[in-house]
Amino acid sequence: MVAQSERLDIERALTYVGRPSSDFDLNPDARPKSVGLKPAGVLLPIIERPAGLQLILTKRSSTIRNHPGQIAFPGGRVDPEDADHIAAALREANEEIGLNPDIVEILGELPAHETVSNYSMHPVVGWVTQNFTPCAEEAEVSEIFEVPLSHVLNTSHYTVQSRFWRGQSRRFYTVPYGPYYIWGATARVLRSFAERVSA
Repeated sequence: MVAQSERLDIERALTYVGRPSSDFDLNPDARPKSVGLKPAGVLLPIIERPAGLQLILTKRSSTIRNHPGQIAFPGGRVDPEDADHIAAALREANEEIGLNPDIVEILGELPAHETVSNYSMHPVVGWVTQNFTPCAEEAEVSEIFEVPLSHVLNTSHYTVQSRFWRGQSRRFYTVPYGPYYIWGATARVLRSFAERVSA
C-alpha cells in the first residue's frame, strides 16, 4: 500500500507542466549561439524492494567517447527505427541493462533536458512491474546499481559545485550517494523530478 501511494504521488507530479532544463541553466554564458539538438530518450526505472522504492542507474564505461565513467540513466539517442523517444528509452534500457520493455509501465515524462553534448534528452519515468536480472552491456556500462528513490527526491540532498572545463568555471548540480558521484545532466534531471514531487 505504501508503494501504491508513492506511485500515485509520482504519477500526479508527472502531470504538472514544467519548463525544459539545460546543462546551461547554471552557466548561461557558456551556451552556444545556435546548435541543432539530436533527440534522445532516457529511462528512469523505479522498482519496488523490501526496503522501499529504488531507482536503477548505470555507471558508464571508462572506454566510451562521451561522458566516460559518469553516472547515467539507461538510454540514448533516438534511432530511425524508434517510434519516438519513449521507444528509444525502452530499447536502450533493454540493451544496456537487460530490462525487458514488457515489464515496464510508463508513468509519465519529465521536461526535456538540453545537454552540453547537443542532445535534447527526454526523461521517461517507468515502473518496473517485476524483478529481473540486470545484465550490463559491457561496451557501454561498467556497473548497474540502485539508489533509494527517497534519496534523489529529497531536494536537501542536492548541492551546486563547480570545476574548470575547457578553460572556464562551470557550475553543476550534484546528489551524491555512497560511492556514487551523481552530477551534471543526471543530477539536473533528478532535481527537476524532486522539485515536481515536492511541489
